[in-house]
Amino acid sequence: MSVLRVCAVAKCLSRPSLLEKCALRGYFADCCRLCASFRSGAVRRISETPLQLQRRNVSLVIPKKEDAKKRVLEQSQLFDVLEARIQQLETDIVLDVQHADVQVVKASSSGKGVSSSWSSKTTSKDKTVISKSGAKGTSKSQQSRWMEKLAKEKTKKLQKQQEIKQTVQKKPTAKSKGSKSSSQILPGTAHKTISTTANKTTPAVKPSRGCTKISDKIHAAATSTPATEHKASKGKCKNSRNQHPGDKEQSQTVNDAQNTVMKLAEVEELEERLIQQVTQRTSSSVAEHPQVDSEGSTYRDMQLSIRSYLEACVFSGNIERASGFLLSQHRVVRRRKFLNTDVYNILMRVWAKKGLLHQIGRIFILVEEAGFKPNLGSYSAALECMGRIPSCSPKIITRCLNQMQQHGLSVDDLWSQCVFRQDERDMVLKAIRVIHPDYQPCLKLSTNEGYTSLIQDFYTQREDHHYPKLDLTKEELLQGFERQLDVEQACTVTIDSVEAAKPVTENMAKMRGLLVELGAQWQKTLLQALREIKVILSSSNTRDYRLNLYPYLCLLEDKEYVDIMLQSVANLPPSGESLKVLASDLGNRVYTKYSVRQKHQNQMVEKLGKIYCSYTDLLAKDTKECNVLPREKWCNLEMELTSGPMLQDGETSWPYIVILELGTCLVDMMVTNLKINSDILNPAQDRKRISILYHMYTFRSIRQIGFIKLHPILSQMQQEAMLTKLTFDSFVMPMLCPPVPWTSVKFGAYLLTPAKLMRSVDGAVQHDVLLEKCQNLHPVLDSLNQLGSCAWRINKPLLDIIISIFNDRGSDKLDIPPPLTEAPRLPPFNPQDPNHTASEKAIIRREMINAKKKSSEMHSLRMDALYKLSIANHMRDEMFWFPHNMDFRGRTYPCPPYFNHLGSDVTRAILVFAEGKPLGPKGLDWLKIHLVNLTGLKKRTSLQGRLEYANTIMEDILDSADNPLNGKKWWMNADEPWQALACCMEIAKAVRSPDSTKFISNFPVHQDGSCNGLQHYAALGRDVIGATSVNLMPCDLPQDVYSGVAQQVEEFRAQDAENGVKIAKILDGFISRKVVKQTVMTVVYGVTRYGGRLQIEKRLKEIDEFPKEHVWDASHYLVQLVFTGLKEMFEGTREIQDWLTESARLISKSGHTVQWVTPLGLPIIQPYHRTRSQMMKSIMQHFNLQINHDTKERPDTVKQKNAFPPNFIHSLDSTHMMLTSLHCYSAGLTFVSVHDCFWTHALTVDTMNKVCREQFVALHSQPILEDLSNFLLQKYCNPFLNEAKKKKYQEYRRLMQLLAKVPKTGDFDLKQVKKSTYFFS
Repeated sequence: MSVLRVCAVAKCLSRPSLLEKCALRGYFADCCRLCASFRSGAVRRISETPLQLQRRNVSLVIPKKEDAKKRVLEQSQLFDVLEARIQQLETDIVLDVQHADVQVVKASSSGKGVSSSWSSKTTSKDKTVISKSGAKGTSKSQQSRWMEKLAKEKTKKLQKQQEIKQTVQKKPTAKSKGSKSSSQILPGTAHKTISTTANKTTPAVKPSRGCTKISDKIHAAATSTPATEHKASKGKCKNSRNQHPGDKEQSQTVNDAQNTVMKLAEVEELEERLIQQVTQRTSSSVAEHPQVDSEGSTYRDMQLSIRSYLEACVFSGNIERASGFLLSQHRVVRRRKFLNTDVYNILMRVWAKKGLLHQIGRIFILVEEAGFKPNLGSYSAALECMGRIPSCSPKIITRCLNQMQQHGLSVDDLWSQCVFRQDERDMVLKAIRVIHPDYQPCLKLSTNEGYTSLIQDFYTQREDHHYPKLDLTKEELLQGFERQLDVEQACTVTIDSVEAAKPVTENMAKMRGLLVELGAQWQKTLLQALREIKVILSSSNTRDYRLNLYPYLCLLEDKEYVDIMLQSVANLPPSGESLKVLASDLGNRVYTKYSVRQKHQNQMVEKLGKIYCSYTDLLAKDTKECNVLPREKWCNLEMELTSGPMLQDGETSWPYIVILELGTCLVDMMVTNLKINSDILNPAQDRKRISILYHMYTFRSIRQIGFIKLHPILSQMQQEAMLTKLTFDSFVMPMLCPPVPWTSVKFGAYLLTPAKLMRSVDGAVQHDVLLEKCQNLHPVLDSLNQLGSCAWRINKPLLDIIISIFNDRGSDKLDIPPPLTEAPRLPPFNPQDPNHTASEKAIIRREMINAKKKSSEMHSLRMDALYKLSIANHMRDEMFWFPHNMDFRGRTYPCPPYFNHLGSDVTRAILVFAEGKPLGPKGLDWLKIHLVNLTGLKKRTSLQGRLEYANTIMEDILDSADNPLNGKKWWMNADEPWQALACCMEIAKAVRSPDSTKFISNFPVHQDGSCNGLQHYAALGRDVIGATSVNLMPCDLPQDVYSGVAQQVEEFRAQDAENGVKIAKILDGFISRKVVKQTVMTVVYGVTRYGGRLQIEKRLKEIDEFPKEHVWDASHYLVQLVFTGLKEMFEGTREIQDWLTESARLISKSGHTVQWVTPLGLPIIQPYHRTRSQMMKSIMQHFNLQINHDTKERPDTVKQKNAFPPNFIHSLDSTHMMLTSLHCYSAGLTFVSVHDCFWTHALTVDTMNKVCREQFVALHSQPILEDLSNFLLQKYCNPFLNEAKKKKYQEYRRLMQLLAKVPKTGDFDLKQVKKSTYFFS
């Protein structure tokens, strides 16, 4: 051992050998930990002085006594590790000579053969030879004994492989009859032979550059055997040292080798197909699937913070701070990674407005100094500046245009890729025309190319399209536009509360007066506090590279910040709010106001008004018909009106951290400065100033969070005052004019208020990145525009009834929350009272906790109902619209959060279509059938049977319409009572009209899918039994899958009861459709057995007669029966679900998130990553942010695999809905959806049903699973990707084989759906 250490000292003192070790380190990096420790120690010593180096190495020569045993153990372990490593290199890895540039070399004389620090000296020239040939220049001394042994084993192994190969060629059909253990062909032996002798290692076929080079990579990636095969091979090699293989073993070996060859041939054939598909794809829609740039996301948050900071400085006019901050970032070299060219462009635009060309030149120098290249935005700013200079030299402009050309940038691309504000575009064009007087911008109109076959005909064949118009004149639409513009410019709306109708008592008047006085005092206090904080922040070092909040506090008027804070106090619930939620809300409100102010500053409002005025020609009833879609019309108008700013402002969204920090600063101001007198309600008490807000900590689950809570005095004052006014953000309200059509990812919906096309978690950016890279989202955008174009009105008679019950203590039965005065109240409890035992005190405490929780829930529900009813009452005489966006799966939602048609039974009941249509010959029948559907009484009855039932209860229907609160109250027993009452009123009006066929009805009739998720699964698998169960197959009576499962579960239970199962006997008579419905419905969306058990448990607890002590056992028992029944009924569904789940598991294990594209071309990515903690330090407290959407983190395998099947089905049902909406729009129908529930007029139900069925068949006639398989194979198993060879080969191969094996389908004929009456009914 001491000899080895002396050798180590000699090598450390020799500089050339150190360099040699560095050169070969890449190859020997993972030889063993001990070798790595020697190498790292040597590298550290390079920078030391010779004396220090000598002292340190000499000290290593003399071992410490207590470490002697440890060194002996390490020496022994070293031999074992090196032996295992050499075996691994020989058997597991096929080295590519052409690419790795390193070969297995002959072992050195020391016997270690791995570390050059223990071998003789080698010159740099020798090392160069080694890197090329892999053998020259090595020592020729004799090998050690164990290396000789390994060499012999290697020779035997190669001879054996040659024998196996010859046997396979002679006997391709040989069969195995022996034991399971067998020897197999080593991966890659057909391509190259690796030798441990001193001769040069040569591949059997020398790879050439280009295609051969890539094919070798592909083959190396695909031909590695899985882990089980490796184990078998190693076991066989181990046995071969002691015995010779006999005839039986040889037969086994031949059979297993043949199987391996067949598997490899299958993988190779699959990869050849993949290669052909990749090389042949050029402009097809499948080839245009975007990908998330994981590397680009590394510094995205910091870049976003810097950009938002600079833009805030520029907006507030603080150019000096912006310039100093950018220079401070630029000077620190390590911080340049957070910059990019667009950051420098922000200041370029500032200097361009001022006409300071020399300042722009300086920034160009900084850009190049930082290692970036000027982009189109940079040259746009330079040309704008030249256009603003009255006597700018043409030579300068020519030089700028030439430099653009040298950088590969085209002048024509300026108009499509740059965002122009104010008069920037006109100035750029002015500068260009100095050199080219006749130049005209090249504007590219969107074409109808690039659509999938599913939607191609919709855009190319429009002869029969009749797009609907609104029942409004052009003048009325423009009036609505002006009113909506005023609302969005104000950013807030103040409306009357429905509680204002109550008589004002003396105490109410007193409390209201006190709150008004306090509000005036608080406003002054907050104004002063805000100004003081701004003074403190403004004096901070402006050249420091750290961000501060000063620019963000200068974006609005001081009074606007104060109004935002006071509004949050008024909306704070008595139970308090999480500091993070409250701060985020405040920060978002500031950003919304800032965004609106930005659009004013950029002169967008004037241009928006001009374009919208022309856009109304498409919608108004007093204009001629136009055969274009709203998106197309808007884009054409923008092309015509090119002068001035662009409406797609390209504004920078603030990072979540900035929003949270700004909001926390405002909350801190409120907590610190808002105070009241303690005796304000009781003058007998001592007066002192107390805060109205408290910052405290509470627990949510096991996590401690910051909490902001109102003082009980203020909470009591607010409750007793019963304020008559409510203030909302403008985006909470429905729009008073048709929404702006979505024309791109960043533009649509509201006039000025920013809106996201795709909803996502705060801070998640992967969805936006995918959408921006997607080349054709027109079908998706057009569908959202169609949904948002539906005009609505309020059902005023029904609203008045609901408000009267709301103000009269509410009704739990009718889903109208009672006021807090109805909350349970417990007598005061003194924990020190000796009259109560410890157990009694525990019971009282538990009752108090439950009462407090119940009170909090009641307040939440009451306020939610108050908001909805107050908004509806505010809009009672208006026509309004709901702009739409979608979630990451493509499911659509209205943007206003409180009041919309996706809400509860109450909100749906008070909404009707603004446009009325005559009932026609079958309209009244559809109203009656719809009423019976709402009662939930005749789910398994035919449509004719439901109609007959409605005719038999006509007396109850008319009584409900005439006397809803004082009559028989038949409607109150329906599943959806308020919608049923509204339908009763509509039917009563129709039957009492002179001619019901001509009665104008505004009432929406619903057609609901029959367990829509299972319908999609049954169609994907062409499962006849499953299709019949969910009404894809025509039947005389509707098939109720929930009742079918309940019946099957009852049969299982009866069998178990006969066999003496106790819980099966207890459940006799308690298994019903209601008990299993929720579990059956959600199984298709990925519910687990645990979640299903909780659902069944909840249903059993609702049954009063069921013994509560058996709830857990019964729910555990039933959920197994439900899953078993579903598996038998939907065998194809389970196979597809399992295939999707396993695919997602393997994809996420390989380090990727699951991504796919819907048949309409919408890219979807699952944002589930491993949670990381990020500590954010703020003024009030430190936030431990749990971030689970960071693309830098590895995917969360459990969430990825569990979510893929339901998310994929959701994306299919949204695709079906979008197809139906587009074709209904082209047919002139009014169409609205609530996911898988479609609404239209009673007159057009039959037409909508026809379109719905046709589009379902068209959707599932596409090779959906095959397309998904091809997409996943190309994305995650693409042979051309570098990471393919870095993965574990067996996992790569397993994933490839799984994705290629699409589940088999059954014999169901999809065309039968067109004849199915109860598919949607």
